[in-house]
Amino acid sequence: MGARSKARKRALDVLYEAGLRGADPMQVLRERLAQSDPPVPEYATELVEGVVVHQERIDELLSTYAEQWTLERMPPVDLAALRIGTYELLWCPDVPDGVAVSEAVALVGSLSTEESAGFVNGLLARVLQLKPSLST
Repeated sequence: MGARSKARKRALDVLYEAGLRGADPMQVLRERLAQSDPPVPEYATELVEGVVVHQERIDELLSTYAEQWTLERMPPVDLAALRIGTYELLWCPDVPDGVAVSEAVALVGSLSTEESAGFVNGLLARVLQLKPSLST
């Protein structure tokens, strides 16, 4: 697993934990950085911070294009991966679109339900398809 893949996994861990605890993701991130076991890579910090800064727009897009699914109904792991993937698609020009999608799919493929990979792939593919027309 590459360095960025590990960072995405760590960012997902932080966002997932914050969601389960009903805590501020930035507070959870600060706690994990202070603990540093396991260490939090710089890119993981960047991802969590980016998701937090853009979460309102990210959630609006996910809610709009996740047909018949509310954010509350999504498995928490899937939602965290979708937020990371959407952030990378729309606000990380150095990350190729295909990488952003495949990394999010890989995360849920190993951590969530059997249906999650297809769901995450489909929803991020829709965001990618609409990317040129989306205002961020």
